[in-house]
Amino acid sequence: MADAAPPPGKRKRELDAAGVEAAGTEDKETEEAGIGNGTSASVRFPFSGFRVKKVLRESARDKILFLHGKVNEATGDGNGEDAVVILEKTPFQVEQVAQLLMGSPELQLQFSNDIYSTYHMFPPRQLSDIKTTVVYPVTEKHLQKYQRQDLRLVRETGADHRNITLPYLASQSLSIQWVDNILDKKAEADRIVFENPDPSDGFVLIPDLKWNQQQLDDLYLIAICHRRGIRSLRDLTAEHLPLLRNILREGQEAILQRYQVPADRLRVYLHYLPSYYHLHVHFTALGFEAPGSGVERAHLLADVIENLEHDPEHYQRRTLTFALRADEPLLQLLQEAQKS
Repeated sequence: MADAAPPPGKRKRELDAAGVEAAGTEDKETEEAGIGNGTSASVRFPFSGFRVKKVLRESARDKILFLHGKVNEATGDGNGEDAVVILEKTPFQVEQVAQLLMGSPELQLQFSNDIYSTYHMFPPRQLSDIKTTVVYPVTEKHLQKYQRQDLRLVRETGADHRNITLPYLASQSLSIQWVDNILDKKAEADRIVFENPDPSDGFVLIPDLKWNQQQLDDLYLIAICHRRGIRSLRDLTAEHLPLLRNILREGQEAILQRYQVPADRLRVYLHYLPSYYHLHVHFTALGFEAPGSGVERAHLLADVIENLEHDPEHYQRRTLTFALRADEPLLQLLQEAQKS
């Protein structure tokens, strides 16, 4: 999504390279509320200055860089505030690149050998944009989230979830005010691709932050259910089957109508553990290796529906496997429970 950066403290999306789930969306209802949607007009960051303190993570393959910096050091008490800036090269757009190659691009020769030659090409402004995501202000938990970590697999029983995971998450969970802003049309109303307004079995379908909507290869949308109180896969029972069927069927139909991508070219799934605790479903292009689409985290929605049809309490009882950072306290709590 090519939107303006979110205002202070109002938005957090999963953006992990293996679960960032930016990290994903904002327009403002009022200036005082600090809620903002995307605009083509020139804007400024929601802070002054940015002094890099640490590179939290970088990936040459994904062409993405996560930076922790100090901002607003020239104001207040001089100590500044913490912010995270995520810089990501945007995917190529074939039509624009074709026009560039037909012209006379600025080139610097790196080497030439027989039929092979390599150049540095310097594209014009419209082809050199960098998707920039701002998370500000940030807490230590945000910094840990965006820092590269060793991962460990852990198995969670239904009893583990009730007795360990839920109490831990209740003390750790981040605000999901941005979800309420979307559902209440206080933010991103102009970006909603489809909506079923039913308060119990309806949802909104909206592009995720990881997709700039310029090409279909990395298509990525999120369905967010209207019904509050459904936190994750673990909460689902047969009662929620009408909602899940609506999301699967109507979401696929909406994507076909808007983007001409048929259902058999979509991966439709839920994360467990999710990055935020309000039920949502991921729609991605089948050929796109989306963050968090591996077997240790993604649960296909069609399979979830079938499991609940056979056993209404399947996800209350089933042992689920997922990955946690090696320094995550929840990992230690679950591992200790398994030893006892």
